[in-house]
Amino acid sequence: MMRRVRMLFVLVAAAAAATVPEVFAQESPYHEDGWAKLPDGRKWGWTSAIDIDRAGNIWVFERCGANSCAGSNLAPLVKLSPSGRFLKSFGAGMFAFPHGIHIDRAGNVWVTDADGKDGKGHQVVKFSAEGKVLLTLGKAGVPGDGPDTFNRPSDVLTAPNGDIFVADGHGGDSNARIVKFSKDGKFIKTWGRKGADRGEFDTPHALAMDSTGRLFVGDRGNSRIQMFDQEGNFLEEWRQFGRPSGLFIDRNDTIYVADHQSNAKLNPGFKRGIRIGSAKDGAVSAFIPGLGAEPETQSVGEGVAADAIGNVYWAETSGMTVRKFVRK
Repeated sequence: MMRRVRMLFVLVAAAAAATVPEVFAQESPYHEDGWAKLPDGRKWGWTSAIDIDRAGNIWVFERCGANSCAGSNLAPLVKLSPSGRFLKSFGAGMFAFPHGIHIDRAGNVWVTDADGKDGKGHQVVKFSAEGKVLLTLGKAGVPGDGPDTFNRPSDVLTAPNGDIFVADGHGGDSNARIVKFSKDGKFIKTWGRKGADRGEFDTPHALAMDSTGRLFVGDRGNSRIQMFDQEGNFLEEWRQFGRPSGLFIDRNDTIYVADHQSNAKLNPGFKRGIRIGSAKDGAVSAFIPGLGAEPETQSVGEGVAADAIGNVYWAETSGMTVRKFVRK
């Protein structure tokens, strides 16, 4: 059954770095579609990662019907058709804490395992679309801050030339850096450390790249997006998109930012939801609010993606579901 949701439109006249509260409420041009269909007997677990391949298929990386895949025989990588029909799954027994996902231009599937347990985790894995392992970065179950180890990697992204970027860190005593590799997995460089200055991070949680090749980093703990060139040189920061957990930039340089943590304590003046705007100048044009009456406990996606016609998908962690918002 479809449920109508309301969208808050945001008029932005300030520069991109300005803080932008939501001010005008209008009827949403979206409605929620009761969409994804898993096989009988299977349910979604905590789900933080979603992406779309060039054919329009949706890929989801979920935590085996729970908040961890440790001890589970379920396959956490799930492929769905554009209509939400289950197509396949793979990756059973390989992961501890599924977290980030990226579908590259060739259709390969990249994922991050953001914690360690039972000799698994702290890795980045590249699969073919059929589920064959093509590349592994990091040492299984071994946290570290060297060129061949990670400590709770949150996300992964590839550039048009194949270079690999990893957002390495997920809060606490984990790393807080970006790591760059060549397309065949050779270490190139790293930048960043724990902190709040430019080029520093507090939970670098999500990655995206615009049409000019700028690397966007969702610096969640600092409630900002930082932009870099591909050599790690700082370009600018934006705070008007809230507390970013998920980033997605489409072919038109529209940016979608999932904020599932903002509240009066963590990010005063911002509400939870999906902010949509321009990756070119940072203007925020729309806001899909979280679901639920209480702002402090609203259900919102941690991961976000959009298809070629502008439908928005979010992947929820504690809500344990995947939602699709369709234009009316």
